Amino acid sequence: MSKKSIFLTLMSLLGVMMLSCTTKPFSQRITQSPQFHEGQFQNTKPLESMGLSKLPGYIKRLLTEKRVDSQPTQTIPVQTLTRKILYQLPDQRTVLFRLGHSSYLLKISGKFWLIDPVFSEYASPVQFMGPKRFHPTPISIEELPEIEGVLISHNHYDHLDKGAIAVLKAKTKHFYVPLGIGETLVEWGVAVEQIVEMDWWQTHQAGSLELVSTPAQHFSGRSLTDSNATLWCSWVMIHGEEKIFYSGDSGYFDGFRKIGKKFGPFDVSIIETGAYDKDWAEVHMAPEESLQAHIDVKGKRMLPAHNGTFDLAFHAWYEPLDRIETLANEAGETLITPMVGEAIYLDETQTFTRWWSQLK
Repeated sequence: MSKKSIFLTLMSLLGVMMLSCTTKPFSQRITQSPQFHEGQFQNTKPLESMGLSKLPGYIKRLLTEKRVDSQPTQTIPVQTLTRKILYQLPDQRTVLFRLGHSSYLLKISGKFWLIDPVFSEYASPVQFMGPKRFHPTPISIEELPEIEGVLISHNHYDHLDKGAIAVLKAKTKHFYVPLGIGETLVEWGVAVEQIVEMDWWQTHQAGSLELVSTPAQHFSGRSLTDSNATLWCSWVMIHGEEKIFYSGDSGYFDGFRKIGKKFGPFDVSIIETGAYDKDWAEVHMAPEESLQAHIDVKGKRMLPAHNGTFDLAFHAWYEPLDRIETLANEAGETLITPMVGEAIYLDETQTFTRWWSQLK
């Protein structure tokens, strides 16, 4: 993304933010949350590096700092999925597909689930500029089968896609979201009865799948006027003896050990590993911290997320995968690095290629 494009995106985002001035009253459930203090949701400990005072320095870096390999120059491999392929998968096996960035599709007991589904071309408030995806999704949103449930971790543009929700609301049974995001979905046309809002440590039984909204160390906001007005979370998914952990976006904190102690071990831990930087180290993990989070939650196999799709930081696009691979090998941890669209079976040991290394 060019410096001019970055600047115009920031200005466009600020414009959208300034237009979003209507503050709606918080529901009683929000105000009663242990995470809600002084009109905002809070982390378990105060963050020192966040706030609008940091914005000028960040903009200066965007406009002046030299970038190296911020985007791939070759085509990222994608394994195409179709509705027919998905229906032909055996219902008795749990299978997971990476759709790109932090978006995942699961088939569990014959039903389909989505995690943080982003299908738009840009992770941006406008669909003509901003961080543009490096590759197409392996399946179009229209081709997706009926969806049993959608899990949302927080409301940032690279995790909550308004365009995707507009299509998914007609084919999704329920949306499971942190406190406050339900109101956003209602504004976007999702029926109230489709929405399940959850606070940290709350559990919901959705058929054969148990869902637990667990803590994360992050923040929320889609405009200048809604900072931390909605909660953020990680997710625990339990299906019989199978368990999946999804970190969402998070800085490293002791909550991972608590999650591991209470719910681990996990067959797969999907851990944020990308878009890290010294200026936001409290809300995004460096690869060393990502590996430790995987160890803390007692993951058996680590699936690195939040990389390879959008240019959201100052490191090379492939650096997160290189670093986490080296760290996992040194620590003797099992890392899985599927191509976009490649199947991951929870009941099978699989070997995946170093697909990114061929694109440098």
